[in-house]
Amino acid sequence: MSLALLDAVRLRLAESGAEPTPARVAEALRREGRLLGDAEVLGVAARLRSELVGTGPLEPLLAAPDVTDVLVTAPDRVWVDRGAGLERTDVTFPDAAAVRGLAQRLAAIAGRRLDDARPWVDARLPDGTRLHAVLPPVAVGSTCLSLRVVRPRAFALAELVAARALPPGGERLLRAVLDARLSFVISGGTGSGKTTLLSTLLGLVAPDERIVLAEDSAELRPDHPHVVRLETRPANQEGTG
Repeated sequence: MSLALLDAVRLRLAESGAEPTPARVAEALRREGRLLGDAEVLGVAARLRSELVGTGPLEPLLAAPDVTDVLVTAPDRVWVDRGAGLERTDVTFPDAAAVRGLAQRLAAIAGRRLDDARPWVDARLPDGTRLHAVLPPVAVGSTCLSLRVVRPRAFALAELVAARALPPGGERLLRAVLDARLSFVISGGTGSGKTTLLSTLLGLVAPDERIVLAEDSAELRPDHPHVVRLETRPANQEGTG
């Protein structure tokens, strides 16, 4: 399908405010004088849905089970982290405006503002994905976009031990800290496993205890029966609230 026809269908759906369901895509194609088979219509609907309400060309990367981070530093520079360092991908955007448009749309989905007056955002998308974005001229050359995938479950401590994420004796030490109800701090670099470890430790809290989480962006997923999750609320456009 040509980009011109895809743009025409996209415009019709945007003007109507309708979601790109297969039936509506088929209707838009008919209005453009094109009749396609079922498989082609479903493909166009999936592509348009990804562009309008998903993460566009980044969607296949975020769907990969081993990807933890997706980073965009330029329209032709998209990177992923699968747990062994950054890898450059073949995914590209048409231009810098496409990267900026995606970043602004994702910020709007998260209920945050991203424009020239407020050129950066740190937010959580509805599926839990952590969003960081910076617009030019603060970001030199192109919008920079970072998406961190939050996995839906916490790991058991035994799994961290098996994966050698803890040093010898580390499991015993951590259990002793929790049993003694001591305060502790978890620190480390980006992607070092801070959130994973904390989620695991919270899952070891006795089930008759109550856990109250207060986070800037909700990421923790402890395996515990009684969790109260609180998340900070950003200020409004006047900077209050």
